[in-house]
Amino acid sequence: MDKVIIAKNLSLSYSSSETIINQVDFSISSGSFVFITGASGSGKSTLLKSLYGALKPKQGSLIVGGVELKGVSKSKLNFLRRHIGIVFQDYKLVKEWSIEKNIMLPLIINGYVKSIAQNQVENLLKHVRLNHQAGKCPLELSGGEQQRVAMARALAHNPILILADEPTGNLDDYSSQLIWNLLEGANEQLNTTVIVVTHKIPHSLKVDYKHFNIEYGSIREVN
Repeated sequence: MDKVIIAKNLSLSYSSSETIINQVDFSISSGSFVFITGASGSGKSTLLKSLYGALKPKQGSLIVGGVELKGVSKSKLNFLRRHIGIVFQDYKLVKEWSIEKNIMLPLIINGYVKSIAQNQVENLLKHVRLNHQAGKCPLELSGGEQQRVAMARALAHNPILILADEPTGNLDDYSSQLIWNLLEGANEQLNTTVIVVTHKIPHSLKVDYKHFNIEYGSIREVN
């Protein structure tokens, strides 16, 4: 099975004085469903940021989707990000845009024909059960509804990799279950690699998954 992520001797830091992730080795196979856990401040979100190039490696090698992220050029990083879907804890929706336009954003970036993009957005709105809200702006929706929009946006361009940072952390049970169903569906039906940072792995998950825990700057797989 191909590796979508390979990290060797990887260290991550925001400053020269403190290393958050320290000289770790790990790999993630294409099509895997992976949970990353750890205490608050352990480096979970830091690691996730490095996987889409928002934080460059301080030391070692980090290859995501065949792209080496240490010293990566802007053009190569943009190419990689066109194949990644990201679900942020604070949604990061464009407040002035409609729900429909927010979901369409990655399709526009990826050069989809307008009719195909429109059809994809309509299907996703049905999946997240928000087709009746298409013309509304994010601030007109609840937090759970906004996260479902963010989830639909992450899935819109059929990414090879989805990165989700506490995607159900502040959501009601209904929205949480919808998010997990969508992530499971993408993994099982499209063979999308899914990586989720979370404090708690849900018991209801039906998909086989791997579990990495971060502690004191090290990453180990939990069996």
